[in-house]
Amino acid sequence: MSAETPLLIILGPTASGKTHLATRVAHEIGGEILSADSRQVYRQMDIGTGKDLQEYVVNGATIPYHLINIRDAGEKYNVNDFQHDFTDSYKKVIAGNHIPVVCGGTGFYIYALLKGHANETVPVNEPLRAELEMLSNEQLLAEFHNSESRYHALADISTRKRVIRALEIAAYLNEHPEENIDFGSDSVAYPAVIFGLNPPVETRRERISKRLSTRLKQGLIEEVQSLLNQGITPDALIYYGLEYKYITLYLTGAMTFGEMHSKLETEIHRFAKRQMTFFRKMEKNGLKINWIPDEWPESEKIRFVIQHYREFKNGNAGSM
Repeated sequence: MSAETPLLIILGPTASGKTHLATRVAHEIGGEILSADSRQVYRQMDIGTGKDLQEYVVNGATIPYHLINIRDAGEKYNVNDFQHDFTDSYKKVIAGNHIPVVCGGTGFYIYALLKGHANETVPVNEPLRAELEMLSNEQLLAEFHNSESRYHALADISTRKRVIRALEIAAYLNEHPEENIDFGSDSVAYPAVIFGLNPPVETRRERISKRLSTRLKQGLIEEVQSLLNQGITPDALIYYGLEYKYITLYLTGAMTFGEMHSKLETEIHRFAKRQMTFFRKMEKNGLKINWIPDEWPESEKIRFVIQHYREFKNGNAGSM
């Protein structure tokens, strides 16, 4: 299968305004939103995942969305599930002659869409590569044979370069056990034009802190308590991290409210920083991200995105 209509991707760290911009762009261009968020797939996890579904009504029109509320809370979901579900949704969007507008902050999911083959979805680790380059071929092979990962049996170690890549993939899998990547299958590598939102750090921090307070007032604790009441185990909720982890710890008596609030706020700030680190890695791996200045008025951001997407789409169509 080859993807014909390129993706219009809007990415950024948490609290950067992705959903707001993506829905407005979709409204103007005849688009539908495809969410690239690893937690918004879950039903009944609304406040903590920041679905902000009210944003999907623009000037009285409802913007269609996909890959939100497609799994029950308590289930596991990984990049392979996402790629499969995304393909189905993409086909539906283009069948309706609409533009696929991808919106999200799960960089690994977006990266997987753009790279396609599972081997390519594991990002380059420059510091590790620098360390491995210091080793001889014999030492590299010994390092590989002494390592363990799910990729081990499938790895091609016929050249020095491939041994280093195999060790890089193994290290990534060991650091990210939640990413259940199927190395035996290929997925679509979609053509795409990527736009990024990255407010100044102080602005982002202020938005994160304000948003957390708002969500606590909107019933975030009650949302987590409701999930626990339905029989979802504390461990299952802790697995989802951030809001669900720390509020569960508070509700089960492992933390006071003050400890929970302080720790959660700190961890969301760290999460946003990690998101930006991943997006920078994407750029280093050759993916161009058009960063949009935060101070631009909304109309200018929308105009910029649509103009550049149309130019890319026309150029892409001309090369097919």
